[in-house]
Amino acid sequence: MRIVTWGTYDLGKPRVRIMLQGLRAAGIEVVECHVDLWSGVEDKSQIKGKWSKLKFVLRWLAAYPALVFRYLRTGRHDAVLVPYLGQLDVLVLWLFAKLRGKPIVWDAFLSLYNTVVEDRKLVGRHNPVAYLVYAWEWLACRAAAQVVLDTAAHGRYFVERFHLNPARVQRVFVGVEPLAFPAASDAQRDVSRDSDNTLVLFYGQFIPLHGIETIIRAARLMRDEAVSWVLIGSGQQEGYIRQMLEEQPLEKVEWIPWVQYEELVHWIHRADVCLGIFGASQKTAMVIPNKAYQVLSAQRPLITADTPAIRELISPDPPCIYLVPPDQPEALCDAVRSFRSWQPASDDEPCGPRLQAIKERFSIAAIGADLEAILRSALTKAKDVR
Repeated sequence: MRIVTWGTYDLGKPRVRIMLQGLRAAGIEVVECHVDLWSGVEDKSQIKGKWSKLKFVLRWLAAYPALVFRYLRTGRHDAVLVPYLGQLDVLVLWLFAKLRGKPIVWDAFLSLYNTVVEDRKLVGRHNPVAYLVYAWEWLACRAAAQVVLDTAAHGRYFVERFHLNPARVQRVFVGVEPLAFPAASDAQRDVSRDSDNTLVLFYGQFIPLHGIETIIRAARLMRDEAVSWVLIGSGQQEGYIRQMLEEQPLEKVEWIPWVQYEELVHWIHRADVCLGIFGASQKTAMVIPNKAYQVLSAQRPLITADTPAIRELISPDPPCIYLVPPDQPEALCDAVRSFRSWQPASDDEPCGPRLQAIKERFSIAAIGADLEAILRSALTKAKDVR
């Protein structure tokens, strides 16, 4: 099979890089037709200022004539994959792929409407921008033969919100870059720290999905216990979180604005237990964040919200994973205490062997196999139509 990956997709996101690795691992020839717009833009909602936004939109639109020209000159291929962020890409490509008789598989990954309107609440539901984003995404869903999401729960949202045939919506787990998040040997662990103190780590963007407020409230409840907290990140809610910490300072909370992607694994290895997401929004129930895969790949204990999405990957509960109700700091505290009281039977029985079966479900090979099946299904349906 020979496919074209087309568009302005964001190579800064692990999701995209993992998909490309998975395709190649499955023996699929990949021809990249790509313009990089997103380098250095970690949080797209944080592009500030009218002039900065206008310049970015103009660069975005200017990329398409060259991309279309390159696509039309691309040789034989079976299908086109439009990776994240592809809501506009898939619409631009629609006519030209149709002219060449090639099905489009679109990795939607997330809904702009859900993110902008329902989760982050950057505009109200009745704002004209909200209607425009919804119509844009509704049409994008119909340009693709198959729409790919990261969980079945997220897929159900697309089916219901955009009125899609469930057969057109498929799941591919986000996965992890295994070389970037290996398990730590005992020699790599930070043995110089106070062994009686538990270090809890969170990293990520400060957005409603992550539930940073829940983590801060849990830290307040445990301020007199031998637990310290490291928060790495910034984003939409950082002003509110800073205000919380200024009003009631917490000695055992360290906030680091950001670290390089390559450094995250060192922080994961240093921590005793790592945190996922705890927000109360609809999106929390639909997604499994990158950090969950990364922590599990590094074979470290994880505490995260108990949601339909995480249950697709984790069931039943291994001893190293603690699932708690979203937006409940008391439950997060109980999970930290449970971790502190849990001890493996011996030093030779770490989390790793217990997590191996889960890790195999989101390996590069598994993701490649899932993508190959989706692409072949799209090809079969396209031939049936012809």
